[in-house]
Amino acid sequence: GRQAETVLEIGFGMGASLAEQALHEPEKNFLGIEVHPPGVANLCALLAEQKISNVRVLQHDAVEVLRDMIAPTSLGRVQVYFPDPWPKLRHQKRRILQTAFVQVLVQKIQSGGLFHMATDWVPYAEEVLQLCAQQPELRNTGEGFCPRPDFRPETKFEKRGIGIGHDIRDILFTKK
Repeated sequence: GRQAETVLEIGFGMGASLAEQALHEPEKNFLGIEVHPPGVANLCALLAEQKISNVRVLQHDAVEVLRDMIAPTSLGRVQVYFPDPWPKLRHQKRRILQTAFVQVLVQKIQSGGLFHMATDWVPYAEEVLQLCAQQPELRNTGEGFCPRPDFRPETKFEKRGIGIGHDIRDILFTKK
């Protein structure tokens, strides 16, 4: 019932970066979706330990949640950080950020709201950049990839990617 901008994070992993964001942006509501039970439990523990009250957690499939449970134009920001890149060609159909999903996602973002994706898998980043550029309601906030915005904490997957020599790519689009 709290009236505030809502930030949706899809696939928050173990939840540390989502908890950190919620702590640093107490004026916003956060909704985290994750299917991995240990991640959900870990985030709930972090929220309780740090007495963070502006986060709600859903353990469910993000495609169904976005399609059936989120009202149109209700989200101020949607973030997908370091999603599984499914690098093998035969597995790429499992990637969450595909045309149909992004089209639904765009409907849920309010005018002026943001879509933010970060990954260390450059081919996936290039694919998502092109996919978002093809959405008439989205506008890239930069020219191609963007520098990491201040609101995005460094994640465990980001640190691991950097450690093995991967380049990090941030994609940031605003809804017209």
